Amino acid sequence: MNRPIVRLGIDLAAVAALLAVAVIGFGPTFDGPQYLVAGFGAIVVGLAIAWLGQWRRWGVLPVAGVTLAVYFLLGGALALPHTAFLGVIPTIETWRQLALGTVTSFKTLLTTVPPVAASDGHLIVPFLLTLVAAVLAGSLALRVRPAAWALLPALALTALQILLGASQPAAPLVQGLVFAAIAVVWLALRQTWDADSAAQRIDNPAATPSRPLRARRLIAGGAVLAIAAGVGIGTAAFATPPAQRYILRDFVVPPFDIHQYPSPLQSWRGIIRDDADSTLFTVGGLPDEARVRLATMDAYNGIVYNVSDDGAGSSSAFTPVRSNMSPTATGTETTVRIDIADYRGVWLPDVGAVTEIAFDGDRAGELRRSAHFNDATGTGIVTAGLTGGDAYTLQTRVSEVPSDSALADAQFAPLTMPKQEGVPESLSKLAAENLGDAETPIERVRALQDWLSTDGYFSHGLADDVYSPSGHGAARISMLFGNEQMIGDDEQYAVAMALLARQLGIPARVVMGWYPDEDEADAGVFTATGDNLHAWVEVAFDGFGWVPFDPTPDEDNEPNDQNTKPQANPKPQVLQPPPPAQEPADLPPTIADDREQDDDKEPGVDWLGPILLYGGIGLGLAALMMAPFIVLGLIKGARRARRRAAERTADRISGGWDELVDNAVDLRTPVVPGATRAESAQIVVTRFDEPRVATLATWADADVYGPGDPSPEEVDAFWAQVDELVGGMRQQTPWWRRLGARLSLRSLRRGRRS
Repeated sequence: MNRPIVRLGIDLAAVAALLAVAVIGFGPTFDGPQYLVAGFGAIVVGLAIAWLGQWRRWGVLPVAGVTLAVYFLLGGALALPHTAFLGVIPTIETWRQLALGTVTSFKTLLTTVPPVAASDGHLIVPFLLTLVAAVLAGSLALRVRPAAWALLPALALTALQILLGASQPAAPLVQGLVFAAIAVVWLALRQTWDADSAAQRIDNPAATPSRPLRARRLIAGGAVLAIAAGVGIGTAAFATPPAQRYILRDFVVPPFDIHQYPSPLQSWRGIIRDDADSTLFTVGGLPDEARVRLATMDAYNGIVYNVSDDGAGSSSAFTPVRSNMSPTATGTETTVRIDIADYRGVWLPDVGAVTEIAFDGDRAGELRRSAHFNDATGTGIVTAGLTGGDAYTLQTRVSEVPSDSALADAQFAPLTMPKQEGVPESLSKLAAENLGDAETPIERVRALQDWLSTDGYFSHGLADDVYSPSGHGAARISMLFGNEQMIGDDEQYAVAMALLARQLGIPARVVMGWYPDEDEADAGVFTATGDNLHAWVEVAFDGFGWVPFDPTPDEDNEPNDQNTKPQANPKPQVLQPPPPAQEPADLPPTIADDREQDDDKEPGVDWLGPILLYGGIGLGLAALMMAPFIVLGLIKGARRARRRAAERTADRISGGWDELVDNAVDLRTPVVPGATRAESAQIVVTRFDEPRVATLATWADADVYGPGDPSPEEVDAFWAQVDELVGGMRQQTPWWRRLGARLSLRSLRRGRRS
């Protein structure tokens, strides 16, 4: 078998294996195996480009051009099949996303909760990074000595995979050991080949190295591998537990602040009053007993119930919409269509546990780009705002509401809820007094619900209604319980029940939305208006999730008189001891899960972190794209320095001549490898019309082959002549060829063949 072909195959296989280790590390970041198609496909294509460039003796610019063309031609099939025709042929949308993805895909990946969906364009990241790394590593392995240079792109890809990945890696120890094993074995083989080639060139071209010598080399390589593996395993076994793994995702603050938008519960009375008969939107395909959610609120500050930015159940952990939202949700999969009519606002009506949102209409692209979703609460928001004519389709899972018998033995979910502030002190006593004989968790919740819905009275406080102020601040809730009669609507009763439940240590939150009345249940298409707007309470039960409860009295339950004065002699308030602390439960992953707010953080510097982060990412990408230029500059600079600093002065003269010839070769001078200095000088003189090159060749022959060694002064003068002649040759060459010469690999290939 042809030995060069075998070595070529082993080189490419080793580089492919090193890159594959990095690609597999992307596993925890994606929700399916599609990333393997993008990564492994990029390895095959990238190594093919590297081999073709070596075979055709292309320079850096042709290789870079082919790589760019392949990125746009095959990016659709490997990274964006959902945008390509038949999943293979790229379309205009494919090219648009590929072009934008070179910059935006990294930011989008870091601001999306893993595991991310392949259909959201995130596959551009492993495809682009692996393609560039494969071209670089393959080119260095096939063209440059020592072969260890090829490890740099593979290591860079591994480092980027870690920084862009999830905080919980799949098997970091195995990944590191496999990478080290492949690198050690491959480099040991390469060292053996180079030594064999050197022995054949010096001793006898027809000779082959002895078997004992080759065996000793292989044994030495195996020993190095064994030592490396032993050190890695020993460190993992006996070292202390590893420190926290820091990734870029932990330092990225999503470019979205939910607190820019007021709580939708503040607009409750306005919607009831102004849009009672208006068609806000219609819902098609709404399952039986399902509810339309506008927003979920879990934090109270004494003025308003709003979203929060702390706690495991934080409703402010919004991330850009993707196609694998609510990954842990259960229930019946269904498709719901929502068409916006008179509704205006940023809050996105949805149903159940949404897994995917597809926007329609002229503003579909704008809406998707500005849409964010919270898996933990099922709340969506569109910063561009919804308006008439907008429409979208939800892929969602809707769970049945468990019965009281099913919840008979269920405990409250041990969640960490946001801290409540400004809660009226009387609520602790009221909550305890109205539990009655309730013992089990579901009985305690039903006791609160039944007390409010049975003893309370309903009034919107509009037109001829009984006086009932709007709002749900501490004063309004105190008024609800302080009057002789409890009078209010969904806004007050939902907030009151949630606050009472929280005083008893019950995980509760307020939800605002819509659900069909009994006469609308079989209408087919549900029409949301201000008249059928509701607010309710959700309580978390262990093993069942959030269960809805309606504490609002029936609308027919109107007060029998309009005496709403406060009680003259209210009962003394007795503070109840705080509920016992509860351990946080496992919730859907959110970016906020791994972060803690630092109370001592100085204001005014929040912008610095994102600027430094994105600036660093940009510089890193620029450095990655510039890697061929940087690597070649370092290699050629090191070659020149090695020649200039040779131990013998005669070798410095010889190195100076080689430096001149290599520069001429990079400038596309057809110097034949192995030619004498006089022959090479004649070719250079013909190409550049510079007769001093022939004189320099004679000078070099005299100093190298003559008696004695040249003095350091002669070496300096010789190198000065070399630099002057090289400068003259470059001045005679167009600028684009000078640029190509700095990036050319011709002289490196020439040195390898010699």
